[in-house]
Amino acid sequence: MSLLDREVPGVVMTPDNIRSRTLPAAVNLAIAAGAFAVAAAIVFGLAIGNWVLVVVLGAAFYLVGLNVVAGRIEGKRAARDRAMKSLIYAACVLAILPLASVVWTLVSKGIKRLDANFFNTSMNNIGARDPEGGAYHAIIGTLEQVGIATLMSVPLGVLGAIYLVEYGRGRFATTVRFFVDVMTGIPSIVAGLFILSFWVLIVSPWFNNGQPRFSGFAAALALAVLMLPTIVRSTEEMLRLVPGPLREGSYALGVPQWKTILSVVLPTALPGIVTGIMLAVARAAGETAPVLLVAGGAAAINFDPFGGNQQSLSLFVYQQAGDASRYAPDRAWTAALTLVALVLILTVAAKLLARRNKLSR
Repeated sequence: MSLLDREVPGVVMTPDNIRSRTLPAAVNLAIAAGAFAVAAAIVFGLAIGNWVLVVVLGAAFYLVGLNVVAGRIEGKRAARDRAMKSLIYAACVLAILPLASVVWTLVSKGIKRLDANFFNTSMNNIGARDPEGGAYHAIIGTLEQVGIATLMSVPLGVLGAIYLVEYGRGRFATTVRFFVDVMTGIPSIVAGLFILSFWVLIVSPWFNNGQPRFSGFAAALALAVLMLPTIVRSTEEMLRLVPGPLREGSYALGVPQWKTILSVVLPTALPGIVTGIMLAVARAAGETAPVLLVAGGAAAINFDPFGGNQQSLSLFVYQQAGDASRYAPDRAWTAALTLVALVLILTVAAKLLARRNKLSR
């Protein structure tokens, strides 16, 4: 007895039958509609939940109904395949839903103050009853702090990864990897406390007549501490993915190792390296505790990252979200939307630049 005879009795295994025995799309849609209708009738009829429970029960009923109907038409094996595909699609939808919910919430609530005043003014001399006021000072602070932190952490992180992959051997390289792994899990508040105790309280008095001084540069140092392990680990993994024959071919042509790294290894791994860097930048741009500890925050615009308190978008969101003014929540949502858009723009720009390396042209 053939396999098809065992699964669907009375059906002869022929190419025509194999091609024709498929579940129509209309039947699939009908099963889904019936499943969610039954789930809605149960949930709302018994008053035991809301639309979330309807979706959960409807998905369960759909999988059961699909397995039964597909088993009758296509056979048990094809029915199991359809059920597994449906589970995969459901998992994909569940993964996308939180992201879509966050984006929708940010856009719907952040668009209220998305005007010229928000991007051209600061919170200086803005009272609790004043509907105006913006985040210009916070945008400037974020760009300066994250930019300085990137300039410090990217060269160190990339060079450290190159050492670990291309040159690092023995106990010292193992120790470096261990500390990089430990630093990856450091809470941001710890990085802020470290810069506060070292830079603000010990180093900055040398340049400020013996008085400790908050600054945007101190916040950049704390952000660089957080960015460095992420850049090292991501760059290390990307460099390890570069095929060995590329290096061997370069060495066979007499190219020294340092030039092989610059001309072959780094351009090949550049897209992945840029992705890791942008992940670190996104984390740094969203940190609040280090900026609050060592930059202090400010209501006025401060273009000097080396002198005086400075604001950032993440700290602005935190402060406005807890403000008693009825206009503050709208500012907080718009600032959060601005921060996400800023990181998105930087990521897209970095990706476009990474594609223009000479090996991909």
